Amino acid sequence: MFRALRPVLARPSATVRTCVLLVLLAATGIAILELVREQTGTPGFFVGLGLALLPVAPLMAAFRWLGRAAPAPWPQLLFCFGWGACTAALIAILANNFATEWIAAATADPSGADHLGSIAIAPVVEESAKAAAPLLVFVFRRRHFTGPADGFVVAGFTATGFAFTENILYLGNAFVQDLADGTGVLDSVTAATFFVRIVLSPFAHPLFTVLTGLGVGAAAVSARRSRRIGLPLAGLALAMGMHALWNGSSQFGDDGFYVMYVCVMVPMFGLLVWLAVRIRHRRLRAVAGELALYAAAGWLTPAEVPALASMPARSLARALARRSGGRAAGRAVARYEADAAALALLRNRARRGGALREADFAGRERELLNRLWQRRATAGPALARAAVMEELLPPWFDPLAPAAAADVPPPRREERWADRREDRREDRREGRWEDRRQERRRSRRPEPSLRRSDPWTPATPAGPSSIRPCVLPGGDGVR
Repeated sequence: MFRALRPVLARPSATVRTCVLLVLLAATGIAILELVREQTGTPGFFVGLGLALLPVAPLMAAFRWLGRAAPAPWPQLLFCFGWGACTAALIAILANNFATEWIAAATADPSGADHLGSIAIAPVVEESAKAAAPLLVFVFRRRHFTGPADGFVVAGFTATGFAFTENILYLGNAFVQDLADGTGVLDSVTAATFFVRIVLSPFAHPLFTVLTGLGVGAAAVSARRSRRIGLPLAGLALAMGMHALWNGSSQFGDDGFYVMYVCVMVPMFGLLVWLAVRIRHRRLRAVAGELALYAAAGWLTPAEVPALASMPARSLARALARRSGGRAAGRAVARYEADAAALALLRNRARRGGALREADFAGRERELLNRLWQRRATAGPALARAAVMEELLPPWFDPLAPAAAADVPPPRREERWADRREDRREDRREGRWEDRRQERRRSRRPEPSLRRSDPWTPATPAGPSSIRPCVLPGGDGVR
């Protein structure tokens, strides 16, 4: 019995891991909420909670927009947000308080301990706690971690959750201080804190942690072991350095914060925005290039490839499907688009010599292709129509042309035999009789078994006979 249980105990199943993580998030969430409420008081907690919620939705929408080319599952993104808001925040508060108290007791200088803790201790503790979420996703959900864009998105959601909890603490304490001092709204510490943390720098924590996510994402597509180890560490070190520089801006004088904001944070933010847009465009180009191979092999129709490589066309295809088939059709098209993008990036990563091995590639490819064929009848026409409406195809291209040709009745038997005899006479006159005979013999041979695709050769249909590409009756294309 123990031998039978040994594999289960050695490697927990996905369900066990999910339950453990949910329990951990729930426990740390309850603990951090109670800890923040004790420090801010109940009125300050609810005021801070309401104000801290304001930047959450825009930040999540921005990071989700970046990952729309190959969207990550929502449960994974919500786990990262919860890790940042609950687990990472609890670790940071407890570790920072312990380190600050220890430094104050050792140096007998509480003010100096606060400054040293914010510059030397807080960046290391907070960035390490936040970096755990991208690392967990990379280890346990590697199939959803296909490059720097995934690291960008996962790290952004984690940092957004962390900043949310930290903003509750800062805004709640400021509100309690204003209540004690009796200051007005415009002159209050709450208004100043809101302006600095919510209006000016809601992207501060995401900016730091995204550097770690980019390192982890670059390691996911690297073939060299040294890079798979060094790139995440380099990203984490950059995140800690930027965080320490930001926290130390108050030491540069009264205007140190604004100098740091204008000279460092805003250019860095602009650089990361440019990088995010560039990564998104490169992803869409990779999707177009890799899916063209599957279209050449018959898995997709030519009209689907430009539609799947265009975000407006994808959105239009979902809208068209919902209009004609309801929400179920819209969801089917959305899943089809996500699976097609995942298939393209999987092939791109394997062909570039990433950490993925050929056996994993073949199994994952078969799984994604099976999903595509199951939704092909619903998604294919919507994507083809969206490509035409978005003018992604040449003006003369008509994806419905084969359907019109299918309405023509087949010729009668006598006409077919007459045409065949005339063709043979013409072949004899032109000296092509022997070539034609050899061609007919080759056409009568049984079709060789289709080989499995790999990332270094043109894609060929890989599924069983029930899902091999075939022309549908009525000319609706490949299914």
